[in-house]
Amino acid sequence: MKAMILNKISSLKTNKYPLELVDMPIPDVKNNEVLIKVSVCGVCHTELDEIEGRTSPPKLPVVLGHQAVGTVVKLGSEIVKLQIGDRVGVAWIFSACGKCKFCIEGNENLCNEFRATGRDVNGGYAEYMVAPENYVHRIPGVFTDTEAAPLLCAGAIGYRSVKLAQLKDGQKLGLTGFGASAHLVLKMVKHKYPNSSVYVFARKEEERKFAKELGAIWAGNTSDPSPEKLDSIIDTTPAWKPIVEAMSNLEKGGRLVINAIRKEEADKDYLQNLSYPDHLWLEKEIKSVANVTGKDVSDFLELAAKISIKPKTLLYPLEEANKALLELMEKHIKGAKVLKIN
Repeated sequence: MKAMILNKISSLKTNKYPLELVDMPIPDVKNNEVLIKVSVCGVCHTELDEIEGRTSPPKLPVVLGHQAVGTVVKLGSEIVKLQIGDRVGVAWIFSACGKCKFCIEGNENLCNEFRATGRDVNGGYAEYMVAPENYVHRIPGVFTDTEAAPLLCAGAIGYRSVKLAQLKDGQKLGLTGFGASAHLVLKMVKHKYPNSSVYVFARKEEERKFAKELGAIWAGNTSDPSPEKLDSIIDTTPAWKPIVEAMSNLEKGGRLVINAIRKEEADKDYLQNLSYPDHLWLEKEIKSVANVTGKDVSDFLELAAKISIKPKTLLYPLEEANKALLELMEKHIKGAKVLKIN
């Protein structure tokens, strides 16, 4: 099978082709796994973090990709819920132990044995992949494969972010950054909290225009003060500067949710501008998002199907994975990037 693999950690500024197209054996299934013929796979900012070494170290060489959609073509001996021919998706959570206190509480995203698709095991930048049945999700029929792929990560992690933001209908929400996840969050919030207004902070005018098209009542630059104090803000950027700026826009008792697996080091000195009285005083708080649970993925797919949340997408052939990643790094974003595999 064809696959795009990562052989070593490197900077995309000096190595614009970090992934290599190779032929490799089709993987075999374990008893609790299914073999999936991959149709498409979404491209995520987390893959930039993996390539440049900001996540837990990938198991090299590794096939990236954790927004894979395809068809089940082979079953392990213990499979009971899935059948050959089922159209399914695999997200960032590949597996967890199922026995620790976090797993028992439904927070397997915090499990010490959490394994990530495309980091700890091979992912969806390939013609075939395997995954455990418990973390394989049926794709609702209302979505094409291309539409479904970004929902598995950008949508699911956005769904978890909204939960952690503890937003109530009528409260004001801010979104810092407006890429694949944030534009799905805006659509979700417009349905779940119809009386809440959404304010968007984005660096590029095209992103701000896109946000207004989707229903944001205001869109400004990352450093612009919001016209009103906000009850919750969800940050989806890789940088530190938006964190400091967002804290100054929070209402008293407000919550900032950071939806990023890692922050880049380039602007970490900006944290020196963080002032306790200006940014943290009056019971403001910061909450991070760590991975997703299987339930986050399945619940969001159900919600997205119910209210017809469909992402804007840009399609690339598998062989152009490096191009898609480079454009993502350079912030050429309007919707979600998806690789066409089969």
